[in-house]
Amino acid sequence: MTGEGRSGWRPGAGAGAATAPGAGGDASAGVRVVVDLRPLQDPERAPVTSVYLEQLLTALDASPVPGESFSFLLAADQDDPSERWPNLEIVGRRLLPPTRLLRSGALTVDPILLRGASLGAGWRADRGGAAGTVYHAAAGALPIASGIPIVAAVLDLAPWAMPGSYQRGVAARFGQRLRARLLKDAAAVLVPGQATAVEARRLLHVKGARLRVVPLAARDEFRDASAADGAREAERLGLGPRYAVYAGRYDARQDLPTLLEALARLATESAPEGLPLVPGAQGEAGSTAWPPRICLVGATPDDRAALSRAAGRAGVADAMAYAPLLPPDRLAALVAGARFLVQPVRSEASGLAATEALAAGVPVVASAVGVLPEVVGAAGILVEPGDPARLATALRAASSDDELHAQLVAAAASRPAGARTWADVARETRAAWAAVARPGPLL
Repeated sequence: MTGEGRSGWRPGAGAGAATAPGAGGDASAGVRVVVDLRPLQDPERAPVTSVYLEQLLTALDASPVPGESFSFLLAADQDDPSERWPNLEIVGRRLLPPTRLLRSGALTVDPILLRGASLGAGWRADRGGAAGTVYHAAAGALPIASGIPIVAAVLDLAPWAMPGSYQRGVAARFGQRLRARLLKDAAAVLVPGQATAVEARRLLHVKGARLRVVPLAARDEFRDASAADGAREAERLGLGPRYAVYAGRYDARQDLPTLLEALARLATESAPEGLPLVPGAQGEAGSTAWPPRICLVGATPDDRAALSRAAGRAGVADAMAYAPLLPPDRLAALVAGARFLVQPVRSEASGLAATEALAAGVPVVASAVGVLPEVVGAAGILVEPGDPARLATALRAASSDDELHAQLVAAAASRPAGARTWADVARETRAAWAAVARPGPLL
């Protein structure tokens, strides 16, 4: 459904044909890239996509390429973030109406709006030294029949892995099926891991030749954070010793009911020996914090209220702590000071939270779902999703077994992904662009 551009690109003219003489110009030259920046303007709605765009563009800005230029698509009612990248050649900005107000209807409207906004984006790109034009899609929406090859970064597969949660209404069902078809026809699909590639082939029917594994990287703040930074952040938030961090969205992708049930099971058990005492009020003796305290980061007021009620019903309200949406340096410090990151999920395609925790030297307790097993490896404890008994056992071990914890920390420090940076992601993304770039469609 992406259609044929009159310049000659068509679905199936993919990665291998990218640098053919006369088809894409000089393979060493940059390309004209159309990017939808709306997730970056409203990061609370799409936190992983927002981080992805911010870090990718920052890395591209740090190493500009001759001939490379950008045309940004922006929400008309939000601030323009593009001034953050002074080294990028920005040749166009197109303002779009706030389609997020349409909810599920935006899934159908956006592809048409994006088509109109991207038409002409590649006009005369070759005169600026560009090897061709591509549309880089990181958000949920893709343009329909734009005539420009699409490179799509798939960071989330939940809408198709969990249709009962994300395709309930007619509009949502049609919109997600349209997205799936557009992704299937994309010139290249970038995925963060092999497991995500397998799922993309199964759920979206993307051909293997069009898939490229481009793992994400941790932000610099997580590499630089220390346990001392974490101790100060924990004191600021009143967390006490040996807390864990939950950093994720509060929706059907997550498995918070299983986490609450696991904590409820631990609450019926005696506390392990050797845990540090939490200081009591003035004149009162300290006590052991059990079950382990979980700090949930970035919940909205509505989410926090719902989670507090659920934790109260489970009898573990005291085990839950809450932190607001934090800037990257404070979030990194909070994670660096944690005993472990906990990530109970039903669907996980990006692995970003786990990647950043490991970069900070913090083990991960997570569901063995999606890309998490290949990201975490031996640097954490993986359990089957929806199994509170096994999750409770993992939480107890990670909280109280110091020998095991030391082994997990050492494994985190030795993970190969720890050396990966966003400069690597930018380089591999540029290679994908160069592989499929074509001159813009004739107007």
